[in-house]
Order: sequence, then C-alpha cells, then structure tokens
Amino acid sequence: MVKQYAVIGLGRFGISLAESLYEAGQEVLGVDISEERVQEAQTAVTHAVIADSTDPEALKSIGIRNFDTVIVAIGNDIQASILTVLLLKEAGVKKVIAKAINKLQGQVLNKVGADWVIFPERDMGERVAHMLLSPNVLNFIELSKEYSVEEIKVPSSMTNQSLRELDLRARYNLSVIAIRHGRNINISPSPDETIDEGDVLVVIGGNRDLERFANLQ
Repeated sequence: MVKQYAVIGLGRFGISLAESLYEAGQEVLGVDISEERVQEAQTAVTHAVIADSTDPEALKSIGIRNFDTVIVAIGNDIQASILTVLLLKEAGVKKVIAKAINKLQGQVLNKVGADWVIFPERDMGERVAHMLLSPNVLNFIELSKEYSVEEIKVPSSMTNQSLRELDLRARYNLSVIAIRHGRNINISPSPDETIDEGDVLVVIGGNRDLERFANLQ
C-alpha cells in the first residue's frame, strides 16, 4: 500500500530516510529551507521543495496536512524543530515523527505533540553494541524495551533439523517468522522446514530469550 510521506530537513539523516521510503515505492516529499539540499534531493524523492517549515503559510501552501506521516529531521536547530512539530500538529497532521539530538529535546518534542521521537545517534550506538555483544545477531528491530525481532545465524548444533524438532517456542519462548537462505527468504515457514548450515532465522520474542538463543554455539 502506497502512503504519502513528507520529510522536513534533508541533511544526512533526512535524505537517507526519504530515499529509503522512495525506493520502497512510497510517495515522498522532501522539504528543506536550503535550495542546495533540495536540488541534491531531486532524484531521491518523488518531489522536493524549498520551504521554511516554521512558517504556517509555507506549510499550508505545500498541503502538508494531506500527508499520512511527516518526519521532522531538522538537524541542530532545536528551536526550528520544536516549532515545526507544533505547527504540524496544529495543521492537523495525524502522525508526526521527530528526530531529537538529546533527551531534553525529545521531552519537549513529545510535549508539543510529536507522536514518535527518534534518537538516531543513540539508537545506532545501541544497535552496534548489541551486535558486538551477540556476534550471531545480524540485524534487529526493537519493538519495545522488552521485545524485538532479530536475524540470528543458526548455531551449527541446530543444522539439519526441522523447526518442529528444534521447537524453539517451547525451549526458548521464541517464534520463527521467516528463514533466510542466501538471497531467498521463506516467510511463515512450515514446522517441517529443515534448517541448513548458513541459514538465518528471523525470530520474535523477549529480549532476554533472544540473547540466550543468540549466544548458543
């Protein structure tokens, strides 16, 4: 399903996010006050426009309230970031996601109406640390403080067995939602699916259970 996204602030984080959404087949409007950044973003988004997001009339002129989600990715201008979120919510935007550079800014963004505050630098640091501490983990998505989805390399002791035989739900309280074999991925595999050497399991469960499984040899 194609949705409409607007990304305000086309710095490194903003353009990376916008480009990823665009490549996934979504409609993406890139917005920045800098003409140079807008020019650079032309091929990475559906449309890119020059606008001052702290100006209510400018936001109205680009039809900002028509977008499903607006991401405020403004860099170090904290005041502009906060004012933009406030104006977006006043304009009736249903979902506003905002980037924060520190905890205090995050708290203010929440108070002025941001539906989700993200901390790119902190989150990346946590991700790298997690993957260093659990070498079998190739990637992960944190669903909450207690639960995650992880891609985990299958321990050699578990190869040539079926999911039914491994019974990860009973033994580790984890659910396998996909198996990746090379470039191929099997979504919702059957219990009789055999695990080969080099396979990667995509599993969902509690973080403690995931850690225990990821550190098996």
